[in-house]
Amino acid sequence: MTQQATLWTRNFIAACAANFLLFFAFYLLLPILPLYLMDVFQSPKSIVGAILSCYTVAALFIRPFSGYLLDTFQRKPIFLFAFITFTCIFGGYAAVSVLWMFIILRALHGLTFGLVTTASNTVVVDILPSQRRGEGLGFFGVANNIAMAIGPMTGLFLVNHYPYTHLFYLAMGIGLIGCIVAACIQVPQKVIVPTDSRPLHSYDRFLLVKGIPAGICLLLHAIPYGVMSSFIAVYGKELGITSGLGAFFSCMAIGLIGTRLFAGRLVDRGWLTQVITVGCSITSLSYFSLSGLKLLHTVAPGCITPLFFTLAIFIGIGYGLLFPAFNTLFVNLAPHNRRATASSTYLTSWDIGIGVGLTLGGCLAETAGGLSLSFCAGASTATVGLVLFAKWAAPHFIKNKLR
Repeated sequence: MTQQATLWTRNFIAACAANFLLFFAFYLLLPILPLYLMDVFQSPKSIVGAILSCYTVAALFIRPFSGYLLDTFQRKPIFLFAFITFTCIFGGYAAVSVLWMFIILRALHGLTFGLVTTASNTVVVDILPSQRRGEGLGFFGVANNIAMAIGPMTGLFLVNHYPYTHLFYLAMGIGLIGCIVAACIQVPQKVIVPTDSRPLHSYDRFLLVKGIPAGICLLLHAIPYGVMSSFIAVYGKELGITSGLGAFFSCMAIGLIGTRLFAGRLVDRGWLTQVITVGCSITSLSYFSLSGLKLLHTVAPGCITPLFFTLAIFIGIGYGLLFPAFNTLFVNLAPHNRRATASSTYLTSWDIGIGVGLTLGGCLAETAGGLSLSFCAGASTATVGLVLFAKWAAPHFIKNKLR
């Protein structure tokens, strides 16, 4: 292996490790925050959805500006600042005693999350050689998926044995280790290009316009993910599954990891649009099936538990195909000096969908249809996203791609 190959490999491993620790801290708290709000602040489900969505709204707000900053200035200092700030806010959760303080802290956390994830995604694109970008992004996402596999399960286990505050401090400690690892990454020095003639408020400074069609399709697939990520534990209890709910995320991660290991290679070999189409189809069908479990529970309750966890695997397979393919799609639509803007647009689309899903899930959960209706609505939006990608976004990408 050449010295250059050894260098990028070492940096890539460090980036994956930092990404794992970042998302492990995130996923550790993800399934317990709805329980925390309902237990400590007696918040109804509709309010819980709105409160948790402020995190995503804040991340959404900062993403376009983060892309611009990362394309304008050196990336590593911004990356480290965002990582450290994001980590320290975990400790703040332990100190809040009233709901409005939690909401403010959650919004600030969303801002830092939007910045650090945009920065980390851009840093790893800088590190990877172009001919292995799809494969590399797939493996980079595996670190996230491993965190998804063990983070929620760990959080749901620990919350039954320790106070919520202990979990907040644990997340902060894990994040601080991630900061140390991130500091060891050698990021290529960015060549600062002269400021162009567009006015500062010009929207195409902060948005990859060519990525809008794909962004809308990704957004529509993020909506059911937003419902699932925050309400799957509650839905599982409604289905009579009283233990082991954290294993849903582990099963989902199995599907994600299994497909990511080969999806990136298929993307690098020119099968990008086909990979997305298959992933969209699997995701849509899985969420429709998940929404139907409530009806099936009334006639065949014994089938619910195995189907519940099997669908988690298929949801993971669908997203395991979508993530590296969509990520590569956005990067391939952008010139090299706008990689961060491409990553920002990709993640912004995802955040909008997550925020809509959180709010939609909470609102529909309070109706007669309950969470089953929430998942059905999310599956419907994913189906619309599949049709739009096949008819609009895929031809647009083929026409406008730069590499």
